[in-house]
Amino acid sequence: MTEPVAPDAVPHSAVFSPQPGSRTHGPGAIAAAKATDPAAAGWMTGAPPPPDKLVRISDGSAWRFPQLRWSFANFRRLVPTADVSRGTAPVWQFPVALRDDIDAITFQPLANSGFDGPISFEQSLHANFTDAILILHQGQIVYERYFGITGPATRHILMSVSKSFAGTIAAMLVADGTLDENAAVGDLIPELAASGFADATLRQVMDMTTALAYSEDYTSPTADIVKLIVACGLGPGDEKGVRAYLPTIAKKGTHGEAFTYRTCNTDVLAWVLHRATGKSLTQLLGDTFWNRLGMEQDGFYTVDSHGSEFAGGGLNATLRDIARFGEMIRLGGSVDGRAIVPRAVVDDIARGGDPAKFAPAGYGTLPGWSYRNQWWVSHDAHGCYTARGVRGQMIWVDPVAEMTITRLGSHPLAGNGNFDPTSLPAWTAVAHHLMNA
Repeated sequence: MTEPVAPDAVPHSAVFSPQPGSRTHGPGAIAAAKATDPAAAGWMTGAPPPPDKLVRISDGSAWRFPQLRWSFANFRRLVPTADVSRGTAPVWQFPVALRDDIDAITFQPLANSGFDGPISFEQSLHANFTDAILILHQGQIVYERYFGITGPATRHILMSVSKSFAGTIAAMLVADGTLDENAAVGDLIPELAASGFADATLRQVMDMTTALAYSEDYTSPTADIVKLIVACGLGPGDEKGVRAYLPTIAKKGTHGEAFTYRTCNTDVLAWVLHRATGKSLTQLLGDTFWNRLGMEQDGFYTVDSHGSEFAGGGLNATLRDIARFGEMIRLGGSVDGRAIVPRAVVDDIARGGDPAKFAPAGYGTLPGWSYRNQWWVSHDAHGCYTARGVRGQMIWVDPVAEMTITRLGSHPLAGNGNFDPTSLPAWTAVAHHLMNA
């Protein structure tokens, strides 16, 4: 472990960078996952915790590995938050039929995984620094595991899985005519009329085909994603508020030509939703999903000092509750005959966007994929689509296998490309196993 660093010495790269020397691939990652168990490390324990066990936003340690293995399950103790209320509806209970044959499923990882040959599903969980995972098959829980300090009641940060919740609501409002997907963002939000978003359409924001002078490079200490995190109050620095930061983003290129993944799009989308409905994103998620799906616990968003949610990555929820959202989508938007999301919206997500616009982004682990309504769409034989977040957060929907997988994680490296090689083939292997068992 490293010694505590003074706040003025913390680089902005602490938001996404791993601890030097972290073993992040292959068999070494399995050993590192077990060695960095946050329960054994004792982060934030004691009255008060000793200096070498403190985890804080102000010095960047909340984002530093291995401390983030604690903070990802404890953001409520670090920053202001706003509840996504579940209301008083009965909990949607999943039947449980746990299987004892999933851990032993083997598969061949993709290239650059660090493994020379096949690995087991159980090995992949440790290699990916998994905090929790749940597999639903035909509506039943067939597999559920928790690691470290994450348990069934833990509200873990979802990072960019948060985007798919906001994107689904936006697609619903487009479908019912509340929003026009062809409207210019500058007309919807006059405060953005002088920004790079001004002449982008709402659809281009929803599908991230905006052309902006904005970098999402998680390895760069000067990337704009770091500035966004700081503006949202989640990183060390000048917390100006997300809606003060967004108008400073300039245009670069032509909107609509190509997909480029940029978290700021989702925070603009949340602003549009707020302005169109008069409800904050917190209220919208409560009214649209939490109150109606029978969630087990309230969720919560991290919020800045002005009360605005970090829409692109600040939603926190339990594993089973995000499984409820994913399973509802797999079921076509309805649960027990109650339409939560219009079937046409789910079908639009599943069809995906334009793979030709996605290809220039250069995701080596995602050939032939696309992006639609803030969901990633595989266009594979099973028509799988997914919500993805840095460091291992995920909802995976496989319509053909009738399978929904949800995972929470705290990987040393941010980008999904670092653990796709031991994740994507794992989901395929489990699907084939369950279909043929």
